[in-house]
Amino acid sequence: MSTTITAGDVTDFSGGGEERRKVAIILAFCGVGYLGMQRNPGAKTIEGELEEALFRAGSVTETDRGKPKQYDFTRCARTDKGVSAVGQVVSGRFHVDPPGFVDRLNANLPDQIRVFGYRRVPEKFSSKKFCDRRRYVYLLPVFALDPFTHRDREAVMASLGSGEEYVKCFECSERGRKNKITGVVGKLKGDSFDAKSLDVRSDITSNSLSALRTDVKSKFCYGEEEKERFNRILSYYVGSYNFHNFTTRIKADDPAANRSIISFTANTVISLDGIDFIKCEVLGQSFMLHQIRKMMGLAVAIMRNCAPESLIETAFSKDVNITVPMAPEVGLYLDECFFTAYNNTQFEDGHEEVSMEAYKEEAEAFKLKHIYSHIGSAERRYGSVALWLHSLNYRNYPDLNYGRNGHNTEPVLVYKTVGEAQETTEPEQNDENSQVKTSKDTITVVA
Repeated sequence: MSTTITAGDVTDFSGGGEERRKVAIILAFCGVGYLGMQRNPGAKTIEGELEEALFRAGSVTETDRGKPKQYDFTRCARTDKGVSAVGQVVSGRFHVDPPGFVDRLNANLPDQIRVFGYRRVPEKFSSKKFCDRRRYVYLLPVFALDPFTHRDREAVMASLGSGEEYVKCFECSERGRKNKITGVVGKLKGDSFDAKSLDVRSDITSNSLSALRTDVKSKFCYGEEEKERFNRILSYYVGSYNFHNFTTRIKADDPAANRSIISFTANTVISLDGIDFIKCEVLGQSFMLHQIRKMMGLAVAIMRNCAPESLIETAFSKDVNITVPMAPEVGLYLDECFFTAYNNTQFEDGHEEVSMEAYKEEAEAFKLKHIYSHIGSAERRYGSVALWLHSLNYRNYPDLNYGRNGHNTEPVLVYKTVGEAQETTEPEQNDENSQVKTSKDTITVVA
């Protein structure tokens, strides 16, 4: 029987008496265009593509098609919409013979999903349960840490000394970006806020911006002082804490909210498509939905002087409920999954350790071609992070000011200009339904 197939063909090797074997499959993917890793009927997902490829490659029978539980399918990590992976691991019982299993799979997968190889594992192996550490990387543009680039509209108006005119970010507008942002408003204990759709008009011109043009090259760089501060901020996450404020749909008293972060560093700068990015690496046992993106969002807000460093530790408190910013998904990818305890056991019957060691060169090539190129071009073309930065203000995230002024009972809007800081306090007003209101000419914060 020939093992040569083309995409679209269904190859049946299961009828020749070949038994299914428990294996761990190591793969990578670029998450653009997919609604996450996990299979979701009716949605385009990475697992959906992989399961269909397994069927077409003859590794899953027609009877088991679309029934992953029948072949004991598990994944090491669930990734969000648009998030990529270099070292994802899935496991299951598949027909892997005759030789050419990996080639057959890749022939039935799109280029942005690649299987590097597979390892023989015991029947009890589960890629989810046996993985004891996961490392993610978030590539953050260096300019995101500069408080004076892509500032929110209110901060620029305060710098101009006027609240009567619209302003724009020249860099975004010259690239044709219209920054329409939906207000994300948090809810604090004892306080109530209504979320309103807020339009930050970065495409409307002001005549008084010659001194504030953001198309002038910023002098900000990720030097030793900035690196030390950013790493200090990220280090607050290291340890075992309650991360209920860094995810959705999980309450503070849910044991699932307790997570352990082993390390979180940002020491390397790489250049993609002419933009410098900081490589932020976080290593932990496991992560919840949106957790890393929210951790990054709050860290960036602190670096841009929108929130105090103490807010991270405050967010770990079970009796505090706040909304923190969530960084865009485009810069995040799963870098590697670790099976340290499993790999230190005695292997029998041809079982093998599970690691990326044998596939490092192939994984690096895939990362450069598909993941890094996408992250760089996406920021260059669409300004995903640049536009997100315009939303980092107390109007969209009043909880960023939590603890600064009586636990945010009297909102304080702080705007920093070159060489000086200006603080504006809005007096408290009694209103049964506290909310944020905006209009073309005025900005009113009602608390």
